[in-house]
Amino acid sequence: MGKTSKDKRDIYYRRAKEEGWRARSAFKLLQIDHECHIFDGVNKAVDLCAAPGSWSQVLSRKLNENYKKALEVGEATPPKIVAVDLQAMAPLEGVIQIQGDITNTVTAKRIIAHFDNTQADLVVCDGAPDVTGLHDMDIYIQSQLLLAALNITTHILRPGGTFVAKIFRAKDVSLLYSQLKIFFPYVYCAKPSSSRNSSIEAFVVCKDYSPPEGYEPHMLNPLLTHEPCNFEKLTGVNRIVVPFVVCGDLNQPDSDTCYPLDFEGKEYTYHEPVQSPIAPPYEEALALLEDSSTDFRKAGVSVVIDSDRPMSLSEFKEQARRKQKCVNDKKDEDDEKQETSNEDNKDLSNILPLDALHDLNITDESSSHENK
Repeated sequence: MGKTSKDKRDIYYRRAKEEGWRARSAFKLLQIDHECHIFDGVNKAVDLCAAPGSWSQVLSRKLNENYKKALEVGEATPPKIVAVDLQAMAPLEGVIQIQGDITNTVTAKRIIAHFDNTQADLVVCDGAPDVTGLHDMDIYIQSQLLLAALNITTHILRPGGTFVAKIFRAKDVSLLYSQLKIFFPYVYCAKPSSSRNSSIEAFVVCKDYSPPEGYEPHMLNPLLTHEPCNFEKLTGVNRIVVPFVVCGDLNQPDSDTCYPLDFEGKEYTYHEPVQSPIAPPYEEALALLEDSSTDFRKAGVSVVIDSDRPMSLSEFKEQARRKQKCVNDKKDEDDEKQETSNEDNKDLSNILPLDALHDLNITDESSSHENK
């Protein structure tokens, strides 16, 4: 969440901070639930690729609401939520966090252990790659990430459970739908109102998990599979047309519209992000900017590195810091010497007579003026 003008005009970005959500993506899961009722009867849930934690916040709030309603009727079991991500995530009350790889069987065992060796009722995944701008590459990586999430889901989801994951709708999306239909008889493609229309992002909602007879869950890494597939040969049941569902009615704000800051008569007040990133990839760049001597955006800061071999970016940064430090230390030393020299001259002007100062050629401006 940044501070740009576009962010300020994004109504969902502003509402997320006002309502205490860590990211605007929380509204996507809320709108999916409003349309597809994915939280009904859910007591154990898993959030894959959870950072920064907005979907875990939604799970915690909705499952606890279900728990309180169940207590009014009779006895109920407190909900359990497990969040998994490779990155560290700030703690959330009522959410168990695992820092692990969703393509590893060990991670699946750790999740099931937190559920007392039982399986989850719901698995959600809002994971997406760092987009490169090469659309074919981004779509491929996203599809492989979805399959990786499906792989671990087959280990941790109970029969009859629900699976929700992000998908990029592209020309070959039928293959993904066909793979999901192997495990779920009900598959929907949902597009929340908070998801920008200009984005190919959507979400698959898969209900009633029913693995094929004799299927054994495995953890083959889909990124290591390079078998070609001819999509033109997909016919009949192999080429599935999945129903498309729009989540959120026309009363919901449009995610592609820039709204005025004073929206609905409320005076705009800037809010800081609910949770800042713990270990952002730009952390090293921020550290360089904190030191004015290595802030290369300034005109007066420049470093020349002489090297007879190629070097990585990290090596260049390290050498630039060292060289700039040497330059700064030398400058400080020269300033100190100059200051000491000025003080010595001042002391001499107070002790020696004027004629002597002329002989030493260290008279000040006032003395020169009186001589004239």
